[in-house]
Amino acid sequence: MEHPRRIGKYEIEEYLGGGMSRVYRARDTLIGRTVAVKILTDEATADPEAKARFLREAQLAGSLSHENVMSVYDFGEADGRPFMVTEFLRGEDLKHALKANRFHTMEDKLRAALQIAKALEYIHQQGIIHRDIKPENVHLSVNGTIKLMDFGIAKTRDLTLTRAGYTMGTPYYMAPEQVMGRDVTHLADIYAFGIMLYEMCVGSKPIQADTVEQLFYAILHTPLDVSPVRQAGAPEAICALVERCAAKDPAQRPQSFAEVREVLS
Repeated sequence: MEHPRRIGKYEIEEYLGGGMSRVYRARDTLIGRTVAVKILTDEATADPEAKARFLREAQLAGSLSHENVMSVYDFGEADGRPFMVTEFLRGEDLKHALKANRFHTMEDKLRAALQIAKALEYIHQQGIIHRDIKPENVHLSVNGTIKLMDFGIAKTRDLTLTRAGYTMGTPYYMAPEQVMGRDVTHLADIYAFGIMLYEMCVGSKPIQADTVEQLFYAILHTPLDVSPVRQAGAPEAICALVERCAAKDPAQRPQSFAEVREVLS
């Protein structure tokens, strides 16, 4: 797949990277705005399920409007390949921000966590379950604004593009019900948020495993130890929040991100 010079009204300026899709910095020639253009590769375009997921992501994300959710401006097809156009984000994802110690205080970390919770509260209000909450899907802009990204495996109340019995998501942040291949509700996002909040506070994941089997066993059977969160200087209310969010039983978790937001506020 050669790098295009232009996609419709978007003039391609720089290749940024990608896997199943290629991402470019581009310029909207009509209004002069810098954007990101994401184009599905030929291989992924040939896979009907991958193509359907890509288009569904564009439709879902394009229907959202929130300061902490990445904006999708446009989507379509060019030369038979689907593309979507999003706001161009300057900064880095949360995974790299944590590695680089961008958050200097616990207060900085909790301010970022509050923005993530607000984004997730909003998408849940729109009937969308993200299902792949992880640091790589959270962007930290240079001005400190958090943006939730990547709705590639998101689910609505009406539709899911996942094969029956097939587990999707990133293993470390999967809720027990995801690991077991059960029907996933918004409470799986709350679990993943709890694991990510632990990681934000402590600087490392709560589970160390050499194999996926060990990881899944721990997710299903090993209670989360929140003492490292406490030792990192988090308030007791945050320690309790992490513990509740990461409960094995979905009924023991906060039942909405409104509850989570109230604690973080």
